[in-house]
Amino acid sequence: MSQQLAYVIITPYSLHKSRTGGIITRLITRTGLELVAARMFAPSNELVTEYSKAILSANDPQEAPIQEMLRDYILHNLAPDAKTGKRRRVMMLLLKGEDAVRKVRGVIGNISANRRGGETIRDTFGDLILDENDQVRYFEPAVLAAPNAEEAEMKLKLWARYSDADGGIVENTITYSAEEKPQRTLVLIKPDNFRFPTGRPGNVIDFFSRTGLYIVGIKVLRMSVADAEEFYGPVKEVLRTKLKDMVGGRAKNALEKEFGFKIQNSEEKHLGDILGPIFGDNQFDNIVKFMSGRSGSEADPATWKQPGSEKCIALVYEGPEAVQKIRDVLGPTDPSKAPPGSIRREFGQNIMVNAAHASDAPESAEREFKIVKVGENAFKAVVEDFYGKI
Repeated sequence: MSQQLAYVIITPYSLHKSRTGGIITRLITRTGLELVAARMFAPSNELVTEYSKAILSANDPQEAPIQEMLRDYILHNLAPDAKTGKRRRVMMLLLKGEDAVRKVRGVIGNISANRRGGETIRDTFGDLILDENDQVRYFEPAVLAAPNAEEAEMKLKLWARYSDADGGIVENTITYSAEEKPQRTLVLIKPDNFRFPTGRPGNVIDFFSRTGLYIVGIKVLRMSVADAEEFYGPVKEVLRTKLKDMVGGRAKNALEKEFGFKIQNSEEKHLGDILGPIFGDNQFDNIVKFMSGRSGSEADPATWKQPGSEKCIALVYEGPEAVQKIRDVLGPTDPSKAPPGSIRREFGQNIMVNAAHASDAPESAEREFKIVKVGENAFKAVVEDFYGKI
């Protein structure tokens, strides 16, 4: 079976109700596919109109009335608000693998008023409510996806054509009161969440949803060695100096055990001064390798700026006091010191393998945005790499 690209569009209502994490968890764990790209869109009327026209399909297993409801839903709920002109947020996910389109549709499910339980994404997060005359009272599909590989290609190329103008870190999609002063902050869901197909990335996003903040940017990221060194650069000198006392103490104990004589406290400090910076550089190298797959000492100049082997998800959250709210839910760097219910307490292992990163100040967020480049159009690059130039 050949490789396919499948897409899933998370609707504005699902985003608003913070169902994003649950949807991503279902897609990763139940399809076994690789999440290869993600992008936020604020669709224009032109994109919505073209996409809605492509919804009616003789090859879709959904009956014609359901397809017509989907078309009307897209026109009314993905397009800019008719009263305010404010655009709406949608999230586009790209999954790759064998028989990807069929697998995704199987997990998403079809729309029916007679659904049972919560087997599929639409069973759990979607709604089709009829009145006593079998007329539709309420309809929410939760997600949108293509019925077959041919239509997936056609619709992905359509969204890719609009992905520069209508996608990226979306602007002016949230309404705030006059008293509210929104901030933006960066979150990285770290590589330890992607070792094998697991619900952890979606679960971490679910934890962050408790902040009441809004996702306005997303990117599947593979850090280069250069990016990882720049991103974590501010901690390098801290590691070289902060760990001197610990390193000196451990070196003293090891040498006393090895050679059988007592080392004076003044010599312990001297050992720390000598070995502390070396140990700190080694720890920094380990961080770079954890995030990119290669340490600086292992990378040659030809691969220095190339995407690494380790995957992250980069998210931009927006809202009042965004930096502090995210940090509160994340918890302190050391998972053993994090409070119950925090992300690092629930999912972290140690100071480095601690589930997620979040900016510690608005100024840090600005610096990190420039390195990670969440607005960069990796989505279009993946589509064109798979299908050819659009």
